[in-house]
Formats: sequence, structure tokens, C-alpha cells
Amino acid sequence: MKKILLLGSGELGKEFVISAKRLGQYVIAVDRYEGAPAMQVADTFEVIDMLNGAEIERVVQKHRPDVIVPEIEAIRTEKLIELEKKGFRVIPTAEAAHLTMNRDAIRDVASQELKLKTAFFAYATSLEELFLSAKTIGFPCVVKPVMSSSGKGQSIVKAESEISKAWTYACEGMRGDKQKVIIEKFIPFEYEITLLTVKQSHGKTLFVEPIGHRQEHGDYRESWMPIKMKPELLLKAKRMAKKITDRLGGAGVFGVEFFITKNDVYFSELSPRPHDTGMVTLISQDLSEFDLHVRAILGFPIPNIKYYGPSASAVVLSTGSSDQPPKIQGVEDALKLKNVDVRVFGKPSTRPNRRMAVVLARNSNIQKAKSLAIKAAKKIKVISP
Repeated sequence: MKKILLLGSGELGKEFVISAKRLGQYVIAVDRYEGAPAMQVADTFEVIDMLNGAEIERVVQKHRPDVIVPEIEAIRTEKLIELEKKGFRVIPTAEAAHLTMNRDAIRDVASQELKLKTAFFAYATSLEELFLSAKTIGFPCVVKPVMSSSGKGQSIVKAESEISKAWTYACEGMRGDKQKVIIEKFIPFEYEITLLTVKQSHGKTLFVEPIGHRQEHGDYRESWMPIKMKPELLLKAKRMAKKITDRLGGAGVFGVEFFITKNDVYFSELSPRPHDTGMVTLISQDLSEFDLHVRAILGFPIPNIKYYGPSASAVVLSTGSSDQPPKIQGVEDALKLKNVDVRVFGKPSTRPNRRMAVVLARNSNIQKAKSLAIKAAKKIKVISP
């Protein structure tokens, strides 16, 4: 049995803990507030400010974990680097967590060091710099904080008159203490994918079938798999994903995102952990992205992944705002539909557009699976007190 310290205890962390507990592991769930989803299923928990390096040091020294697993970006990653030097194991590595905490760091590695194809981009640390960069890149362009979660602060700017609004929105969506945005030339892609890449401690790198997804305001709303791709483009994406995950090292699941045009592949972003769009794997296959992450971390074998067929997910959002636990209604109605499952996250408060649950569905083809997931999701309502 290994002792795992989980930094971040949201819905992805909750599924990770469940997968870890099934394999007999001991998990300490950490987050900035009590009652976070992963805390509800972990062996014990800690409430700290994860941007406070001293607090991270305190809980690590208190619990002496075998493995430290970051689940979110907003962590004082410099402290993880220190802890790794002291002999603690960080997943996938402390450097990977540090580089991917900020979009600028991982983008520089991808485009400048590894020469992966990306959209033309620039950075800005003030409204004035944003004006200059946006006009240089041209419109439309995408503006997003270098550090955020779930697409917060991201917007598409179609004209110069929208720049000030985009800056304000990006600043509101920033996490951590870094006021900096990335400006990207908008790529007229046909679709975007998440390629879950599994780096094993012992064994070759594995790839989950590609996942398509739809976003609103930069945040995931639906995902489905497998998305149909030209074989040569999928191969190109796999080669790019392996190149950058080999650079980052370590073991575990990486969520590597790509824009796919008619004849090309552009690297977009990377998360060194299970990806929100990958929640569809909870119904699409025998080993979910969370099972794969745990196995890869522990060095357990992954002989094969058995797929069940076309699958989709659709999120359930809250509309109101309350510090009190919401009521989730309509789950029974959703489950009356064949080949549908529901995961309620158990978040103790609500705010507009906060993800509170996800609906999972399978069907005979992708379009039917997507329609079924959306239909079931519409039956579930989040009632804020």
C-alpha cells in the first residue's frame, strides 16, 4: 500500500481517489476548502492554501507520503521542486507540474524547444501590451490567462473594441498570483481533441482513443469518443504527444490537447493529469483515465484497454449562487434512459456555470451517444438554497 497526497480535491480528484482505493491505496486529499469532492472518499484530508509553500511543506512533512499527486494547476510548484530534491516523488515530475502550471512555460517548451506546431502567439502583462499584441497577431484572436482552470477567463476577441473587456475577463479568471495573458491567433480548426497519453514506469507509452469535445467560454461542456480522424493526423498527434510527454518525464496520464484542421495538427495545451474531457472514459472503457493514472503511477501493468463503443458525456451546471449544499434533482429521471450513467460531484456550494455533475452515455454511434447524454443532462437540475 502506498500513501498518496492528492493536491486538489475536485471532481477529477474524487474519481482518482475512488480508483486508488479500489487498488488498496491510502489517500490524503488536500484543498483550500473543507468538504471538497475528493475529501468525501479519501482516508483523511487537509485544508490549506496550496499557493503557500510553507503550508505544502507542513502537510508533506506531517504525512510523509510515498507519492505527491497534483490535481490542479494553482499550486506553489517551486515547493514541489524543493520537495522532490528532498526525496519525495511528485507526479509526473515536479518540473512537469511547474512547467504546466503556466500556459506560457509549457507553450515555450512546445514551440521553441520541441518545435511543435502551435498557433502564432504572444504574451501580455498589461492592457497596453495586450492592445499591441492583439493588433500584431490580428483578429480574431484568443485571449486567456496563463494560469487558470476549466477555461476561466478565456475569450475570443473579434475586434479592437473588445480588447479591454477581454483583459478584464482574463484578470477575473486568473488563478494564482501571476497577472499575465497569452494571445493566440485563432485557428479555423475543424475540431479539437484530447489525446490521453499514458506514460508507464515500466512499458511503452499508451494512447486512449481520441476524444472530441465542445467548449463554451473556454470550458468543457460535452465530450465524445472515439472521434473519427484521418489516420495520418492521428499518427501525427500521437508523435507530438509522445515527444512532449517524453520531455516532461515521469509516469501517469497526460491530457494533451490539439486543434485539428483539414490537413494539419496544432498543439494547444497539456495537463500532466487526467483531463475533464476524459470523464467520458468512465463509461467508454473498462479502465477509465483515473484507473490508468493510478496504475501508471504505481507501476502496475496495463495489458490492454477494452472499449465498449461510441460514448459521450455532458456536464450539468449550476445557475444560482449559494454557500449551502445544493439539491440535485432529476437523477432518477436521467437514469431511466438506457445506457446512461450519472456522476454527482458533491460540491458543497454553487456559483453560476459551476460543474456539479456529469452525464455519461453509450449508443450505436457517436451522434446518438451525444444526443442521449444531452437529453439525460437536461433532466437534471441544480437547486441552490
